[in-house]
Amino acid sequence: MSRHKLIFLIIAILATGFIATSLVSYHVSRLSIHNAIVDSTLPLSSDNIYSEIQKDLIRPIFISSMMASDTFLRDWVLDGEAEVDKISRYLQEVQTQYGAFVTFLVSDRTSNYYYGKGILKQVKPGEERDVWYYRVREMQNPYEINVDKDMAHADALTIFINYRVQDYAGQYLGAVGVGLTVDSVQKLISHYQERFKRDVYFVDPDGVIRLSGSKQHAVGHSMHKKPGLAGIFQQVLAKEGNHGGSFQYEDAETQQLVNVRYIPELHWYLFVGQDEQEATSDIRQALHINLLLCLVITAIVVTLTHVALRRYQDKLEKMATTDTLTSLPNRRAFDVVINVFLNENERARSTLAFIVLDVDHFKSINDRLGHLGGDHVLTQMARTIKANTRAADFVCRWGGEEFLIVMKDCDEHNAMLLAEKIRSAIEHELVDYKGTQISMTASLGVAVARAGEKLEPVLERADQAMYAAKMAGRNQVSVSRT
Repeated sequence: MSRHKLIFLIIAILATGFIATSLVSYHVSRLSIHNAIVDSTLPLSSDNIYSEIQKDLIRPIFISSMMASDTFLRDWVLDGEAEVDKISRYLQEVQTQYGAFVTFLVSDRTSNYYYGKGILKQVKPGEERDVWYYRVREMQNPYEINVDKDMAHADALTIFINYRVQDYAGQYLGAVGVGLTVDSVQKLISHYQERFKRDVYFVDPDGVIRLSGSKQHAVGHSMHKKPGLAGIFQQVLAKEGNHGGSFQYEDAETQQLVNVRYIPELHWYLFVGQDEQEATSDIRQALHINLLLCLVITAIVVTLTHVALRRYQDKLEKMATTDTLTSLPNRRAFDVVINVFLNENERARSTLAFIVLDVDHFKSINDRLGHLGGDHVLTQMARTIKANTRAADFVCRWGGEEFLIVMKDCDEHNAMLLAEKIRSAIEHELVDYKGTQISMTASLGVAVARAGEKLEPVLERADQAMYAAKMAGRNQVSVSRT
């Protein structure tokens, strides 16, 4: 074979391999991005937006609290509510000074509804529009957030902060509050959408979109008329407990990913969505660049191209099987390793044990320290678990604040001893974060694979045992014997 033919053959082989590797890498990266969006990115964006909403409602809550404790307002009610123009002027001044859409006072003694222009009406127990007042009168909390129509402004949809008013002896006098127009909150939604680069919209329990920063999901549209989303919304309504989750559906031949959570303050559902094709545009662009570069670089320096490709491939494989936060293997690595474990276990006729570990009260740690603090705690947790397991044990991050330990040739007794050792080590270790000493606990579930038992049932039993440990008070080990 001539030198030119050999060089051409090497170039052709390397170029073909490079192209094939690029395509495989593209699909692997696309799947990784898909899982990251579903499992992490969208839920995290949903949490951030929820936190932003709560922050934006703090100021009107403060204004309502100030009004409820104002001595002038309470004295005016106690003195018989004479000179209505005084309370009207007071309400108008508060409204103007703090930029509220509306301010109001409802007296329990006279049932008068006062606002900036005088008396709007009298609330009545049998009136549907006045149900909110009698709910506030009976509630234990000092205030509530309620979405309702404002009679004083042509039934404009308004977010009200209703605050209980008490006299100096703690007796109920009525309710005060401020209202924010949904239109003003709409600007916040557009801000959220621009900031988080996601489709953000709010849906009421009837399926009507109430707030939206998305042209595709405009205000007033019904979820029941949207293919794909209609089924998801029915699933959300049918769920008990958290009223949400992550979903995906086809829309105009593209894959749409969406996370849903219930906003108890508004009694609405927050939808945060993303087009998967848009999310993977960067890796598609990277694919095109790689294909172009492979033609140029392979033709110029064959050896250098081969070395660069090898390093790139090794790095990609490591990224695909390693959790970037804790440096532990991830679920993809588990899928590869577990088949080897199961085959060895069957040949040796030994036992295979599983421990599912979940960090207790991790959400409160995140709320108190922020997500960086939560990441630091998870990293330390991974080190503690790894330090208290055997060299032959397989430890991986199972997802969120959950970890999975797989133990070869380990019976139930030894699995329980190891689980208790890990639990005790976590309980007695203080994690230092920015000068703050953080104590942690974990709940662990143990299950031992029976002869011939498939993987899914034993994992499910370990998971159920972990939840049993949580239900029993957390910071303990539970074993599945069913």
